[in-house]
Amino acid sequence: MPPSSPSLDSFDLAILAILQRDNTTPQRLIGEAVNLSAPAVQRRIKRMEQTGVVAGNVAIIEPAAVGQPITIFVEVELESERTELIDAAKRQFSQTPEVQQCYYVTGEADFILVITVADMGAYEALTRKLFFGSNNVRKFRTFVAMDRVKVGLTVPLPD
Repeated sequence: MPPSSPSLDSFDLAILAILQRDNTTPQRLIGEAVNLSAPAVQRRIKRMEQTGVVAGNVAIIEPAAVGQPITIFVEVELESERTELIDAAKRQFSQTPEVQQCYYVTGEADFILVITVADMGAYEALTRKLFFGSNNVRKFRTFVAMDRVKVGLTVPLPD
């Protein structure tokens, strides 16, 4: 999102709540739910997309249904915290399809990654590429998810 967030009124927040539940909801139905016309809803959604409030519209796929049942969390600690090396790590993690989420964090680790793979052999191959193949990775710690209790990207919205 841009540095200066646009102000959101109660209509915008109500529209966002509906879109977070199901972004295929027709604008006519959203309008009925929030008491606006469909064109007004369309303008508001377009504005929120243009200003970065709505970052994208995607289908959420069940990883196991497409042969990627293992979710792994990885803490990555770099050797050097020089800006260009941090940026290089960000680029590499961002360009790796198995990396579902990447966070640059404070604390002992420099990055937290959420990775989805088919099996542990695929993860081992990925570690060789991302971690062992990098001169800037000091160490990494792996946590394998035993159960997907809650997965989501919805953001709590003010009332």
